[in-house]
Amino acid sequence: MAIQEMHQKDGFSITMLCSIAGIVRSAYYKWLKRTPSLRERQNEEIMKEMIILHEKVNGIFGYRRMTLTINRKLENDYNHKRIYRLMKIAGIESVIRKKKNRYKQSTPHHIAENILNREFKAAKPNEKWVTDVTELKYCGFKKAYLSAIRDLYDGSIVSYVLGHSNNNELVFKTMDLAISFLDTDRPIIHSDRGFQYTHRGFKRRIEKAKMTQSMSRVGRCIDNGPMESFWGTLKSEKYYLEKYKTYEELSNAIDEYIRFYNYDRYQERLNGFSPMEYRAKAA
Repeated sequence: MAIQEMHQKDGFSITMLCSIAGIVRSAYYKWLKRTPSLRERQNEEIMKEMIILHEKVNGIFGYRRMTLTINRKLENDYNHKRIYRLMKIAGIESVIRKKKNRYKQSTPHHIAENILNREFKAAKPNEKWVTDVTELKYCGFKKAYLSAIRDLYDGSIVSYVLGHSNNNELVFKTMDLAISFLDTDRPIIHSDRGFQYTHRGFKRRIEKAKMTQSMSRVGRCIDNGPMESFWGTLKSEKYYLEKYKTYEELSNAIDEYIRFYNYDRYQERLNGFSPMEYRAKAA
């Protein structure tokens, strides 16, 4: 209660505070001596855990992900409306900023059909992969580039490579790493028409792995929507929240976030599991 808090922290008299609030002192002391209800005790426990979690994840959780995580932590099934209300009471708010969509068109050399055709759901792991490169900055103006491959079954990041240059080597390393995890699976690999993906070296890797190549149409970034979505999530939940003085700081932050994303970021569309938990159930 505000009267109790202001009396304890700021030293204001109970009489003055009750007068300002328009209540009699006897009512305040009756409230003070009462036994909190079960719901009130639950709310206190929930808010305590939310404050701890909010600090742990640097404030990136909104009420939906807060609900998933709190329910797992406390082994309960609290309604998201209750969590939303308690976050407001506790002064907890997500710090995520909206992403800015950018599309960079490239001149294609080898062009593949749009086989994926926006069919973004996969029935099993390693059936459909999407890939892309995004630009990041450190030390104010220096550029780094992150290449990643995402599995559409569970949304997990199969492989990723951070480099100083947006070149063929960056993309080829990402592809080689992803292929090394395959056994008998032969996924579709979908990308935009960036110069790395139209290069014959990339095509050779696909053919050697007996995979199928698919490409977005010109100017249609939505054809690779799941990869664009991941970049937005990574930047909102990690990249935009910090300043990176060195390449090493940026690299460590990317490693930390992708591990968190794969193993600890619970998602409603995955029935409350993280991508790797959901993947393990399929296995």
